[in-house]
Amino acid sequence: MATSARQLFKFIDIGANLTDPVFRGLYRGKQAHEDDFVDMLKRAKDVGLEKIMVTAGCLKDAVEAVELVKKHDELYTTIGCHPTRCGEFNENNDPDGYMNKLLDIAAQNKDKIVAVGELGLDYDRFQFCDKDTQLKYFEKQFEMVEQLQLPLFLHSRAASTDFSAIIKRHRHKIKGGVVHSFTGSKDEATEMLDQGLYIGINGCSLKTQENIDVMCSIPSDRLMIETDAPWCDIRNTHASAKFVKTQFPSKKKERWEKGLMVKSRNEPATIIQVLEVMAGARNEDIEELANVIYENTEKLFFGKDN
Repeated sequence: MATSARQLFKFIDIGANLTDPVFRGLYRGKQAHEDDFVDMLKRAKDVGLEKIMVTAGCLKDAVEAVELVKKHDELYTTIGCHPTRCGEFNENNDPDGYMNKLLDIAAQNKDKIVAVGELGLDYDRFQFCDKDTQLKYFEKQFEMVEQLQLPLFLHSRAASTDFSAIIKRHRHKIKGGVVHSFTGSKDEATEMLDQGLYIGINGCSLKTQENIDVMCSIPSDRLMIETDAPWCDIRNTHASAKFVKTQFPSKKKERWEKGLMVKSRNEPATIIQVLEVMAGARNEDIEELANVIYENTEKLFFGKDN
């Protein structure tokens, strides 16, 4: 049980990597503890999570994510290729074939796929995919965007100039979107907002005071909230830690205990901590902020016209 004198809020986690094996107790191929996926979902519901968007970053992820979300009413997924995985388009020298497989999955699972993504640019990790390949297949995925008419789940890391240029070039095809796990500057946030995009905030978005100041500069009607689990937890060394009120008992994976979180493995329930930081730093009413963010997300990804 989380420790906090708090009320229940409504949440939609726009980004959680729930196909990661750690949620089945598997770490680097070794079974460290029992599969605790169901317990993890219960903890999420207990803090008020109504929907979770499972992040798919490649064809393999999409296949696994669709199979997972079909089993749980509250789970949905994205469809696309992460910039660090864009080299997969060149496998078998058939980029059109790769994208067509993604489109087939989307066509067969319309009720469970709510966004195209994760797509974008990541100039911090060229060791996984070079710049030219990232640029080429970020652009190519707008063919999929145009066909599916879904909002975008976007990734931009150290690439704001090129990212913004591509968004502007394809703006007429875009039915809204969010730049998730945002860690950029105030100027970069303004550029995203000027393109009509929302900005997603998680623990990685709140590590430093500069990060927090950027978050505070974003209008509440353009914010979304996420965990990016199993990563991006809020740690005691982060500037955001002083705003956290809700704590979750945890143990190291080697000493796993049913009902407790796994230490250093982030999960959707900690979205309450992200909200606490956002409301505390912005000096806003936490319930009002939660409601605005929920409505932002509901409108973009789950609106009747999507």
